Amino acid sequence: MSTEDNLDIEAVKQKLDNDHYGLEKVKQRILEYLAVRKLKNDMRGPILCFVGPPGVGKTSLGRSIANALGRNFVRISLGGVRDEAEIRGHRRTYIGALPGRIIQGIKRAGSNNPVFMLDEIDKVGTDFRGDPSSALLEVLDPEQNYTFSDHYLEVAFDLTKVMFIATANIQDTIIPALRDRMEIIEIPSYIVEEKLGIAEKFLVPKQIKEHGLTPEQIEFTEEALRTIISSYTREAGVRNLERQIAAICRGVAREVAGGEDKKTVIASKNVSNYLGPVKFYSEFAERIDEPGIVTGLAWTPMGGDILFIEASKMPGKGNLTLTGQLGDVMKESARAALSYIRAKSKELGLEENFQEKIDIHIHVPAGAIPKDGPSAGVTMFTALLSVLTERKVRNDIAMTGEITMRGKILPVGGIKEKMLAAHRAGIKTIILPERNKADVSEIPETVKKEMKFIYVKNMNDIIKRAFNNRKNGKQTEVREEAVEAEMVAE
Repeated sequence: MSTEDNLDIEAVKQKLDNDHYGLEKVKQRILEYLAVRKLKNDMRGPILCFVGPPGVGKTSLGRSIANALGRNFVRISLGGVRDEAEIRGHRRTYIGALPGRIIQGIKRAGSNNPVFMLDEIDKVGTDFRGDPSSALLEVLDPEQNYTFSDHYLEVAFDLTKVMFIATANIQDTIIPALRDRMEIIEIPSYIVEEKLGIAEKFLVPKQIKEHGLTPEQIEFTEEALRTIISSYTREAGVRNLERQIAAICRGVAREVAGGEDKKTVIASKNVSNYLGPVKFYSEFAERIDEPGIVTGLAWTPMGGDILFIEASKMPGKGNLTLTGQLGDVMKESARAALSYIRAKSKELGLEENFQEKIDIHIHVPAGAIPKDGPSAGVTMFTALLSVLTERKVRNDIAMTGEITMRGKILPVGGIKEKMLAAHRAGIKTIILPERNKADVSEIPETVKKEMKFIYVKNMNDIIKRAFNNRKNGKQTEVREEAVEAEMVAE
């Protein structure tokens, strides 16, 4: 049995807009699918994969798509699945044999064309019982899944009418052959304005209702929500934001249950009464207060984050110490940066054999967190040069990029996530590799308007842009107009 699709494109668009704030790429893809379906009835279901940090709405989006299309919805979680029989089913000769999860899901849905959500496809495991990822190839390959073979059924089952939607936090851990069969749609981190819209439209009404309150008993002001977003949460999605709103609702519910009958207005000044002292604050400007400290940008599975890199020198014999749970790639970047400085010591204003009399220590704070990736070379070079020349780095910038031994700046990935992390932290000026200029177009316009991007090709560009003009961290007066003109020229 098949359900009938809702092919009214405007009605579906309205439904998706009502259920989810933003996510324009995903909505556009669904509407394109519907448009083609309207013109060509026998179209096979697409295999979509939503990739993004936790809490951005990947799983709930699948349910919204099913509701908008008028299809049944079924969801299975693949996190930790290690047995191939979970996908293909057991042969009926075994005691306790069952069909695989795919056939079970279609049976639960009650139709042969549901929206089928495969959650956490990047966390599928492998052991002696087989490789479930390889078993999923037949499920998700449009050229094969019209004759999907379940060991329990022992007859071919047509999966072409099913609309499969997979979700993942990181696409790198999905096996390449499986990733090749899916259309990857990236769902980025939310910016502050988007979080504010989600809170006002969805989270606040939901939590007020769930805590037995009414809009006549509690009201959140826009300033209060901004304070919660900036001072009590630091995340890519909105899960923690929802938890903080729920905590305030619980506090108000207790007051109402205790006999309080007046309306409680949650403003910025009384958020701390319910949530306690501020948990996060923008610290990057305060920390860059002496030579040897630089703000970098890092990509993480949870979105992006700012990264402080500190360098220090002391009397010694030329040793280099690296701490902060750094991976091999970051250690190599640090050694490459030091080798470049040694090779160009005269041009950089250093003594020829400066390293023979000192030891250098590079540390990345938050030592309990493992860090790796080819994007900190520029930051490490700047920290080293800063401490060796005793020149302070500008405290209003962050940077990302990789370096070569010849002084070139190489492009890096994760630009959108890194820029959103910088925006969350209040950083307005970013140094980027020249070849990453095209990636800036992916950043939301509201963020782009508030930020300035300086594009660099080589180490000399970094030295000109990142440092204050005088040693010992004493900043000379720099004409702002000249800096602006130089940045515009770039």
